[in-house]
Amino acid sequence: MTASATRCDAPLTTIPAVRAATIRDGEVLVDDHADPEPGSGEILVRVRAAGLNGADMLQRRGRYPAPPGSPPDIPGLELAGEVIARGPGAERFAEGDRVMAVVGGGGQAELCVVHERGVMPVPEALDWPHAGGTPEVFATADDALFSQAGLEPGERLLVHGAAGGVGTAAVQLGRAAGARVTATVRREEARAEVERLGAQAALDPEGFEEHGPFDVVLELVGAPNFPANLKALETGGRIVVIGVGGGSKLEEFNLLGLLGKRARIMGSTLRARPLEEKALVTRRVERRVLSLLQSGSVEVPVAETFPLDRVGEAYDHFEAGGKLGKVVLELG
Repeated sequence: MTASATRCDAPLTTIPAVRAATIRDGEVLVDDHADPEPGSGEILVRVRAAGLNGADMLQRRGRYPAPPGSPPDIPGLELAGEVIARGPGAERFAEGDRVMAVVGGGGQAELCVVHERGVMPVPEALDWPHAGGTPEVFATADDALFSQAGLEPGERLLVHGAAGGVGTAAVQLGRAAGARVTATVRREEARAEVERLGAQAALDPEGFEEHGPFDVVLELVGAPNFPANLKALETGGRIVVIGVGGGSKLEEFNLLGLLGKRARIMGSTLRARPLEEKALVTRRVERRVLSLLQSGSVEVPVAETFPLDRVGEAYDHFEAGGKLGKVVLELG
């Protein structure tokens, strides 16, 4: 048994009792951890499902440590479950409420403590696996498209890496906002499904710049796309970088092209943001996304689910690629 706690935003030391996905020497296994208790303004969640994300894969390899206050060895950036206890001053949710949240880490555990300001209700239309795969991808996509890039109805949006969790969320949110969405998808067999989700065209990444110009480019792949991104950008366009799995360093970049198009390049992550900023992102998702999920206007494609006891297999399946949508752990 370890001394680590399973709360999401600060350490606790009580009786070890809770099973959680645990990173040990580059592998992910199941181990026991300290039973958490909610503090002021916090709720204790019985986790029913937790999505896997690229950050979890990087953390397993030691390349993306958890932010201060989150458990260093328990991965998991998103969760869904039931409120089973409330700390002092926590009044927004009642015991038994179905909730979901983006967390700094620790989401892949049977129990998790979260500040109530970072939590949102689960729409009735979502079962646990779909709810567990919702918070991180839709919060990331919503923040990048609207809070960062200021996407407007009628604009042309290009989503790179559109078959993944954030990519499928961005395609749907762009469509729902009235944008004209184009997507790049490397696997030919996944393109029809991405078009079903709302892309007017799902393209092979090679030569995508010929299909521009685009007002907003959502970059989920990284450096290899950048020269063509700038070529494909409309004057006054915006590029938002939220993923660099394909590479993070550019050998050469023509700044004159950036100047000539009066373009903006921005980057964004959610994990390490302070509670105040995460709370703002959560409230925006509540206003802009939850009703779309409830009505079925947007959805969470779930590629496969795994029980906690098969967490290592779940991670390997995620890293193998070749999927459309989310890989989700079910914890009961």
